[in-house]
Amino acid sequence: MALNTPYLPNAERYGPMDSRNMAVDDLPWKSTPTPGIDMKILMQDEETGLLTALFRWQPGSVLGLHEHVEVEQSYVLEGEFEDEDGVYRAGNFVWRPKGHRHVARSPKGALVLCFFLKPNKFIGGELAGTELK
Repeated sequence: MALNTPYLPNAERYGPMDSRNMAVDDLPWKSTPTPGIDMKILMQDEETGLLTALFRWQPGSVLGLHEHVEVEQSYVLEGEFEDEDGVYRAGNFVWRPKGHRHVARSPKGALVLCFFLKPNKFIGGELAGTELK
């Protein structure tokens, strides 16, 4: 595995077996392919697709039709997001099995901590085949 935290201040000081302790507020937000949704990568392995990230949804943002290539886990820290299966509010945890497809939206905005084994893939539209990473 090639685990890392992009943009981690003083990353060079860490040895391969050291714990990574970071001030999350100091890490930058990164745009995603979806307007209105940004991410802050906390830990990733680009070789396998493993990813832990915060996702910041602006009010009214929509994550187009996508497939969960592997299990996805999400914990809602603030606000809420929704799909055809329900509404996920602050304090809710939701996980989706491999192969699950849906469109997600956040009418009011949200901050969500997500865990991926592999990135989601968009289906159809201008982002078809693009991975969410």
